[in-house]
Amino acid sequence: MDSMDENNPVLVGLGEAEVATRVERGEVNKADIKTDKTKREIVLSNVCTYFNLIFLIISILLIVVGSFRNLTFLPIIIGNTVIGIVQELRAKKTLEKMNLLNAPHADVLRDGKLKNILSQELVKDDIVLLSAGKQICADAVVISGSIHVNESLLTGEVDEIEKTPGSTLMSGSFVVSGECYAKLERVGVDSYISRLSIEAKSMSGKEQSQMIRQINLIVKTVGIIIIPIAIILFWQSFYVNHDTFSKSVTSTVAAIIGMIPEGLYLLTTVALAISTMKLAGKKVLLHDMKSIETLARVDVLCVDKTGTVTEPDMKVEDVFLCKSGTHDTLHEEDLKRLLADYAFASKDNNATMKALKSYASSIKIYGRKVTLKISAFSSTLKYGSITFDDGCYVLGAPEFILKSNITKYENDILPYTEKGSRVLLFAKYEGDDIENGIEKDVLPLGFISFANPIRANAVETFNYFKSQDVAIKVISGDNPQTVSQIAVQAGIENAQHYIDASLLDSDKKIAEAANNYTVFGRVTPKQKQLLVKALQASGHTVAMTGDGVNDILAMKDADCSVAMASGSEAAAQAAQVVLLDSDFAHMPDLVYEGRRVVNNIERSASLFLVKNIFSLLLSVLSAVFMFTYPLEPAQISFVSMFTIGIPGFLLALEPNKHRIKGDFLKNVLIKALPGGLTDVIAVFAIVMCGSVFEISDDSIGTIATMIMSVVGFMILCKISEPFNTRKYMIIAGNIFGFIFAGLFFGKLFALTDLSGVSILLMVIFGFGAESVFRNLTILVENIQILYVKNKERKNKTE
Repeated sequence: MDSMDENNPVLVGLGEAEVATRVERGEVNKADIKTDKTKREIVLSNVCTYFNLIFLIISILLIVVGSFRNLTFLPIIIGNTVIGIVQELRAKKTLEKMNLLNAPHADVLRDGKLKNILSQELVKDDIVLLSAGKQICADAVVISGSIHVNESLLTGEVDEIEKTPGSTLMSGSFVVSGECYAKLERVGVDSYISRLSIEAKSMSGKEQSQMIRQINLIVKTVGIIIIPIAIILFWQSFYVNHDTFSKSVTSTVAAIIGMIPEGLYLLTTVALAISTMKLAGKKVLLHDMKSIETLARVDVLCVDKTGTVTEPDMKVEDVFLCKSGTHDTLHEEDLKRLLADYAFASKDNNATMKALKSYASSIKIYGRKVTLKISAFSSTLKYGSITFDDGCYVLGAPEFILKSNITKYENDILPYTEKGSRVLLFAKYEGDDIENGIEKDVLPLGFISFANPIRANAVETFNYFKSQDVAIKVISGDNPQTVSQIAVQAGIENAQHYIDASLLDSDKKIAEAANNYTVFGRVTPKQKQLLVKALQASGHTVAMTGDGVNDILAMKDADCSVAMASGSEAAAQAAQVVLLDSDFAHMPDLVYEGRRVVNNIERSASLFLVKNIFSLLLSVLSAVFMFTYPLEPAQISFVSMFTIGIPGFLLALEPNKHRIKGDFLKNVLIKALPGGLTDVIAVFAIVMCGSVFEISDDSIGTIATMIMSVVGFMILCKISEPFNTRKYMIIAGNIFGFIFAGLFFGKLFALTDLSGVSILLMVIFGFGAESVFRNLTILVENIQILYVKNKERKNKTE
């Protein structure tokens, strides 16, 4: 059991037997609110789909009427399902390993010893040590020490709240500064964050990207309309045209198969799963799939200086007295001794204090003063303080401590800020409490400069973003001139344009600055959040990278958030993407992978939609002009295999670094419309000519299949631009496969021998289809250009 004296607590924590008892009672910190699917759910989600049910029904109907050759779509459907299951299972296995590496940990007292364990292994009544950067993993009460907590992720309030012995802590909040021991009161499903998560999960589904949302819209729309269309087509064929039951079933089934985008959802799932695994191999963990697409659309990347542009570790470069002579009796050795006392008494564990403690240990000069009160560093105030028996000392940003008096000391620190060093002021405060800010006189003692080397690959990384038209915004709590110098050295474009955020005292000023400046110094956590919102309000897609608790608010509101695993655990848990090796050089890989996936899915999706547009419009024409749908399911499968399915999947793996522009569905429809309309016009004309020249239904189906294939390969060539060797091989391979299958398996795909008249019609319509497709493509592109110009003109006038 834990024991403690009120004034000097001695904490022991739970023993092994007590832990085991609580585990047996189920009082363990396991929430069991997983958003990822289990293996069983993956299998069921791929097998038990609405369209698989449709395919099962139409398979039974085709078997009943004895049309076995029209079951050629079954291997494709089964293959799609198996591939989808295998890829999702592989991705799940990879992500589980990665999540284990990034799982939240906690420092817990057990039998008087401090241990670091997974937070899910904590039990009720455990005593945990909480420090800056830690996320509070269960509801608790402070029993020793004090901390400042940010509860914005739970309540929306951004103020830092002080927690002292007896104060309650809500799970899901995070520690901004200070250190304390807390006793866990509600763990697992009983904790606040778990109840909140369960409620959120029951109220709304998992957030989806624009691409997934619109693909789902396509699938749902098709799923709704195929049933009434199928009923109308069967009724018209069997009751109006008096076709046989077998003919009516096969023609209706062909129309339905043509309208179902059976490979589109699979293509998306597989492409995203492969990308997730590729990024995992580079130590990049995605908390959600949405981030892949969002990163592909990013045009502004906001970065923190420390840990992102620079290495996460700092080093004390110099310690020097104030040259303005405000403390004539103080010697440099005295200053170092006072600094060492401050460092050893401080509970802060940020990069700055770690560097200062390391320096203090190396010089071995300290007096070990009696500590009366500690106020941890505040990212809002920009300083912290410690009260010793001889007075209160403050350490932090010179501008915020000295305020208007900073001008007297600018020459002292200018040589350091000009070369990109971080400079802090160490001073003695006449008061004894800085919780509400500095209100009394301050006596400056000296300055400490910190060297923070730029990451070795920073210049190369930022040059990549420049080449990709992604603007960089450096947002830091440090001196703006220091940050600007670092940014210039890192090769960030327009880094000389900087501003002190302490001057931005209104939302309007922040919005104006967001568009006019590249570097922002002395930024508070709330201002970081407002800068992100201002950029979004200007129409930008914003990604935010960071590694500390002061970045969390901005990361939460950014379109995509990226955290360094070496930084704050709370930041890593709040982010959508975590760089497990904390290497910012992986950011180009992230953006490239997102662009590759989304661009390629967009391109391949247009292939699938050509068939859907064609089949839907031809079905409507069949119903209006009272002719039987002219194609068989086997013929639709034959065309789809070599002009849509196989090339679509192969093209989805192509390199592609172009930034995503516009609406996914609109882009796909624009690319698919010329091909779909060409197919409809050509096949409708073939049906009309077939009735004039008295060509058999089988021959009409074969001619239509050939013409659709010609159009399909034209579309394939169009969307493959610009060409490369791999694309040429994909197109050539599919043409060869098409010819080979047509020659040797013609009967399997319902292809019949053609008369001379039929061949002549096929050649004429082939050339005609090329002309129609080319002109429709030009027409659609011109309409799109006019639309974009009108939209830009309208935006300018507004």
